[in-house]
Amino acid sequence: MGSAGPAVMPTEQEVLRAAASIVEAFAATDTGRYFSCFTEDATFVFHTEPTALGSRSDYEKLWKAWLAGGWKVVSCQSSDQMVTAFPGGAVFVHEVATTVETGEGQESYRERETVVFRQAADGSLTAIHEHLSPLPAAAP
Repeated sequence: MGSAGPAVMPTEQEVLRAAASIVEAFAATDTGRYFSCFTEDATFVFHTEPTALGSRSDYEKLWKAWLAGGWKVVSCQSSDQMVTAFPGGAVFVHEVATTVETGEGQESYRERETVVFRQAADGSLTAIHEHLSPLPAAAP
C-alpha cells in the first residue's frame, strides 16, 4: 500500500486565482463555470436562505429557481482579500459588492464571504464550503 505523501500547502497566488475564478464566473452568471469551481459535496451557508445547503446540487436547484425568476448578476467585485493556506487547502475571506437583477429591478449589497478550498493531488483548488454573511453596519 503506497503513501500519498504529505499534503502540499497552496501558495497565496494559487488561492487568489481559484477565488478569482469563482468571482468571475458568478459575475458572468455563468452557471456551468461557476459550479465547476465547487466539489459535489460542497456545503453552502447564505444569510439570505433559511437553511444551509448540504451539497452543490442543492445550491444548483436554488440557482435555477433564481434564474427562472429573472435573477442574474450584473456585477460582482471582490475586495479586502485574506488568504490562510494550510497543507491540503486554504481559507479565503473577502468582501463582495454585488448588483443583481431580480426580475423586479436591481439590488446592490455588500457582504463578507468565506470560501474553503481543498487542494487535489494535481495541485488544483476546488471549493468545499462557502459562507456568506452580511457586513455589519459601519461604526459612527
